[in-house]
Parts: sequence; C-alpha cells; structure tokens
Amino acid sequence: MKHVSAQVPQEFRDRVPAEAGRLVELRKQLTRWLAGLGVDGERREDIVLASSEALANAAEHAYRDGSDGVIEIHATSGRDGIKVVVTDYGNWKQADPADPIRGRGLLLIDRLADHADCRYRGDGTTVTMSWTRGLV
Repeated sequence: MKHVSAQVPQEFRDRVPAEAGRLVELRKQLTRWLAGLGVDGERREDIVLASSEALANAAEHAYRDGSDGVIEIHATSGRDGIKVVVTDYGNWKQADPADPIRGRGLLLIDRLADHADCRYRGDGTTVTMSWTRGLV
C-alpha cells in the first residue's frame, strides 16, 4: 500500500483568550503548520518569533483594564509567501519612552518580517506581517 501524506492546509487560524499561558500551544501549532508547509528552519523561527511577539503584545497590552479578551491569529500560505495577521479587540497602550526595557516588540517584528504593519483601530489593533523570501 502506498503511503500518501496529508496535504497541509493553506491557512492556519485560531482564536484564544488573551492569556499569556495560552500562547505557548498556539506557537507550537504555528510551528507545526509552517514545518508542514516546508518552510525552512531559520525562516520558520523568524515567523514564529515575530508572530509570538505580536501575540504577547496583544495579551499584555490590549486588555490592561482586566477585561476578558481574545486574540486571533490568521496565517496564510500562497504563491507570494506567508502572511500572518494578529488581531485583538482591546485598547493599545504605547510604550513608555522612559522605560529602556519595554517598547521593542514592534521593532523586533519589523526586523524579522519582510513587511510589517501595525494598525490601531477604535476597537483594537491588527498586526500584519509577511515573508516572501527564503521560505524553503
């Protein structure tokens, strides 16, 4: 009998409570999805790290007032590369410029992704990242 491997879906999507502890499994799932697509190790690490930073920012900053919230991740694979969108529905808090340790997450995302965009909306924030080079 010939073994036929299951085809990896061209998109990965999940919605989780905005809790730091929930993000570990989400990162593992994203890593497995990218590996299944054949994304090479270094590029896969870039995508997971940038996505993880966007997820962590949403969990930490979007729901500061203690309200329950959710974070959505939607990743797609296409001819043009990989695109990851992280969305929250909270209120964004800008980093304190006087704090030398904070405020580097978006800078890190910008360095790791081929293209990154952060949009603050009245009802939350969306971070869109894409990678087009060196995927396999």
